[in-house]
Amino acid sequence: MSDTAIAPRTGRATAMPPDERRAAIIAAVIPLLREHGEAITCRQIAVAAEIAEGTIFRVFADKDELLLAAFDQELDLAPLETAIRTIDPMLPFEQRLIEATELVQRRVVDIWQLVSKLGPILHDRAKRPLDDSTALAEIFASEQDRLTIDAADAARMLRAFTFSLTHPMIAAEQKPAREIVSVFLHGVARSATA
Repeated sequence: MSDTAIAPRTGRATAMPPDERRAAIIAAVIPLLREHGEAITCRQIAVAAEIAEGTIFRVFADKDELLLAAFDQELDLAPLETAIRTIDPMLPFEQRLIEATELVQRRVVDIWQLVSKLGPILHDRAKRPLDDSTALAEIFASEQDRLTIDAADAARMLRAFTFSLTHPMIAAEQKPAREIVSVFLHGVARSATA
């Protein structure tokens, strides 16, 4: 949507505590970041958040602080952990891993979209290591007797493998979660026949 098509805001925004206002602005800015990157305007943010432009700067020092706060929220592992924990524990082990891998793949793509749009302002944040997924490790731990390595290491390795077969700058095309999990669990070599 172009700035010329944006209707000016009339009246005041609904009063809310600063933390809620901050969260509402961040929620409104994330889809804009995916579309426009750091080229988004304060006016676009204000319209999306249904606030006056000045309200942004009552909550954030400047636009860069808002963009970094939005990116940090997207890096938060908690929503992924919650989603993985909603996978039915009665499903077969491999199916639970496939569903978890699909969730990890969505996260890789979502974060890549933001990183590719925000670029230089994320330089320091993009260097930090990924947090471990305890929810994914729990799936592996439920089948520890079938593993040759520790559950936490297995979870780390599956995430790294998934990342490398999903990230648009590494994989020519994203591999299906079922294939990623199959190769991860069973390898690429054919079984020797007796």
